[in-house]
Amino acid sequence: MKRLLAWIVVILFALTACSDNRGEQVETIRNRVVYGLTLQPSGIDPHINASSELGIPLRQVYDTLIYRDPTTKEFTQGLATTWAISEDGLSYTFTLRQDVKFHDGTVFNAQAVATNLDRITNPNNGSQKAAFMLGSYSGYEIIDDYTIRLLLTEPYSPLLDSLSQVYIGIASPKALNEYSIDRYQFHQIGTGPYRFVEYIPGERIVIQRNTEYQWGPPFYQPMSENSVEEIEFRFFTDVPTRSLAVSNEEAQMMGELPPLDARSLTGNSAVQIIQASIPGQPLQFLMNTKRFPTDNKLVRQALLFATNRNAIVDGVFQRFSPVAWGPISANTLFYNRDLVGLYAQDTAQAQALLASAGYQDSNSDGILDFGGVNLEVTVIVPPWGFVPEVAQLLQDQWRAIGVKVNLDPVPTLTSLREKVATNEYNMVAYYTFGLDPSLLNSFFMTDGINNWTGVSNEQLDELLTQAVQQTDSAVRRALYAQSQRIIMDEALILPIRDYVNLNAASADVQGLAFDAYGWFPILHNAILTAQ
Repeated sequence: MKRLLAWIVVILFALTACSDNRGEQVETIRNRVVYGLTLQPSGIDPHINASSELGIPLRQVYDTLIYRDPTTKEFTQGLATTWAISEDGLSYTFTLRQDVKFHDGTVFNAQAVATNLDRITNPNNGSQKAAFMLGSYSGYEIIDDYTIRLLLTEPYSPLLDSLSQVYIGIASPKALNEYSIDRYQFHQIGTGPYRFVEYIPGERIVIQRNTEYQWGPPFYQPMSENSVEEIEFRFFTDVPTRSLAVSNEEAQMMGELPPLDARSLTGNSAVQIIQASIPGQPLQFLMNTKRFPTDNKLVRQALLFATNRNAIVDGVFQRFSPVAWGPISANTLFYNRDLVGLYAQDTAQAQALLASAGYQDSNSDGILDFGGVNLEVTVIVPPWGFVPEVAQLLQDQWRAIGVKVNLDPVPTLTSLREKVATNEYNMVAYYTFGLDPSLLNSFFMTDGINNWTGVSNEQLDELLTQAVQQTDSAVRRALYAQSQRIIMDEALILPIRDYVNLNAASADVQGLAFDAYGWFPILHNAILTAQ
């Protein structure tokens, strides 16, 4: 009965949103498109929820204080025209635009920014991502109506990167005060190029062009008669339906196509494949240094040398993804290109390393052993990102050098974390996304929340700590170059492929591009050449 009542409440919220936003609409919408989403998030409030999927529609609804240019990756103005960082790195002062209004008519100013920051950092609201992205943020000072200063307890160089992301999009303070945390996701009000119209969970999200929008970042193009006026986001969680929906024009845009489907669509002149490289971590297998036999660096290095990553990229990813060589993808800031080619497949080298570690096939069963104990590794295999297919190929490739691989599938992220907590694994497949390499800290610092390798390296800890406190790009680059080298010299991970999101769009859709983070389309610039 409680579940039924909860569902009724959700439907009522959705219907209220629908009636509030669409009831007065009488004009005929031109240039309307359907965009296929591949996940049904449990919530779509950017301050509260954490999925990448919510950012696809909401990047269009919200502006941020600053943006990253999608081409240069440099910071550029958004709702803030200028910003200054104090010499000690403990304060960031933003001068704000004075010509901006929220979709509900509320004037944008410094108090609006303050209200959003208070909401994000309020522990009672349960922010899953945005609050953590602010790092050492401790508060703010409102200097005047259009100047605000953010205060930090210690330098935190990724702050600007965080402020440029949709999870810290600026919402109408009037709407935030009017709606509860649960209800706001159905009534979202931003300042972006599209206004939020409705959200019906499991069915659709609808946004419409904000005709008063004149304050976008420099890379936003002027509106034209061919600009998209309304976008309906539908959910295509069943993977086989995605390419079919684009082929039969049920959807004009679609993300996360399987590589085989994308390859088959390359022969369809009515459809274009748009590849978006995603910065962050590659598809990787983190190696547990606290469990036999991967507690031995020689074994870890042997597994890397025994891996034919080119065959995996060819077979599983249809050559849409590049081979990965380090702990961050090649389009992530401060990527160390000196790692390219490191641990390229070399079966003889893998066998020599295992022999030097004392392994031999003493009973001629094809599996190496050490003191009568077989060389076996257990790999935790989640269901996403084609990890099962990759793990199967690794099992086959490593069998050829005498390593037995036990695949341990887990259905969810929660079950993956529970399995990791038991320490009964040698490798676990995982990755996350972001342009700033500060994401390495949680994985490779001794006290990192995701330190699933069990590494404890004082030099690495110091390098990663300094890297998030430095504001000088050249210094950060040097620190991250050393960090990446240590991670790979210690063979803490097996990187497989840099992540590429395969998107499909109707040939009539032109100008579709993605932001600096790769996931979120810049739909303001998209146009339709035919109707």
